Amino acid sequence: MATTLVWYANNLRVDDHPALNAAAERGKVVPVYVYEPDYNGSSEMGGATKWWAHHSLMALQGRLDTMGSALVVRKGDPAEELRKVANAVGADRVMFCESIEPDLQEREERVEYELGRHDIEVERFPMHLLWEIGSVMTKDGNPYQVFSPFWKMAIKTATPDEPLDAPRKLNAPDKHTKSLDIDELGLLPDIEWYTQMEQRWTPGEKGARGRFAAFVEHRLSEYHEDRNRLDIPGWSAMSPHIHFGEISVRRMWHTITQDPQWEKVKGKEHYLREIGWREFAQHLINHFPCTINEPLRENFKDFPWVKNKSQFDKWKRGQTGYPVVDAAMRNLWAEGWMPNRARMIVASFLCKDLRISWEEGMAWFWDTLVDADLGSNTLGWQWTAGCGADAAPYFRVFNPVSQGTKFDPDGDYVRQWCPELSKLDKRAIHEPWEAKPMELTAAGVTLGEEYPEPMADHKQAREDALEAFEKIKG
Repeated sequence: MATTLVWYANNLRVDDHPALNAAAERGKVVPVYVYEPDYNGSSEMGGATKWWAHHSLMALQGRLDTMGSALVVRKGDPAEELRKVANAVGADRVMFCESIEPDLQEREERVEYELGRHDIEVERFPMHLLWEIGSVMTKDGNPYQVFSPFWKMAIKTATPDEPLDAPRKLNAPDKHTKSLDIDELGLLPDIEWYTQMEQRWTPGEKGARGRFAAFVEHRLSEYHEDRNRLDIPGWSAMSPHIHFGEISVRRMWHTITQDPQWEKVKGKEHYLREIGWREFAQHLINHFPCTINEPLRENFKDFPWVKNKSQFDKWKRGQTGYPVVDAAMRNLWAEGWMPNRARMIVASFLCKDLRISWEEGMAWFWDTLVDADLGSNTLGWQWTAGCGADAAPYFRVFNPVSQGTKFDPDGDYVRQWCPELSKLDKRAIHEPWEAKPMELTAAGVTLGEEYPEPMADHKQAREDALEAFEKIKG
């Protein structure tokens, strides 16, 4: 009976895992995870994603143990470590699901080449997508740069394959090899700033399936109305689970589309469009890998971005003086996440009100988001800045006050994350500088002390941003 290594990079699950299924059918299976601490590509994990990866690996390890074959954990160069494990257990083949990110694909090419030099076969399986890269193109054979036509073509192109059920059991190898404890990978940050993240999240496949089932049962039908609200959990919060491949997007798709009328059910249609937006982002970074570091719209290379470390630090800490912005940034620091509407608000404030580059904001998100995803992070920031695919027009500048009153109408989101403002009523909480002195006094707020004064005049900042855009518009 042949022995096969299954190389886990992401896709930290056993359900709908083509490489794991194929290896199980072939014979004996050795699941392997290799952490490369010296890796410095675009997809290098940030602090929050390392925290998530640690706990997700713990969950995967437990699941594989119950299936019959233990996870082998190694640290170092993937090609070298996979070769060592293969030699130790007598494996002649390595199977894995391909990565989405271009730099990780380059690493996989190198691993395949190196293993081939040592007579170890490599077999690849499709990446964690609904539609293969290059399968959704314009009539002229070019990649889409606008989401709506991409989405329409995608759902016409093909129905995603049915997901595969997990193998019932895995046959362990005759020979075993040493494995590191997951703690030895050093993924947990030295500073324990993740206490609320532990309370908020349950990383791993079981947590992903449970969260998705609860969302489908209780929230999906109203998703189209509630997804932009900050004060009620109308969102699914599935993004970190999807990013780490703890749940298959095919499984999610087919769960929702069991209803043949799904396109006519607003909640379902809106949610699948959001999964489609993620798909669009992954296609874009593969067709335009330069966008990982550069704006898609070349004229934005000349945009007069402002370098201001003091203002950037205030934005990061949630000390801008605009309550909805500050609430969102504190939410991010505490839980490693924030709703999508909040992401648009804080990104617009950074790029338009402060005119600090989207690249700086993108880097901060990368380090602090538990769902930091190269495609989605790149597309989201370039969309807000106006310099990417399907970008918001540059003149669309989010007003942080009106965004707050619209999507946090009673101020509950602000009260949760800016408790110093909790005693203000819903009229004053989104613009405390407009409150009467007696209202502020009664609420225990002195602007500039308990809570900062606004660091920018939004009206003037908008005019300055539009003037800067005029200079590069041509």
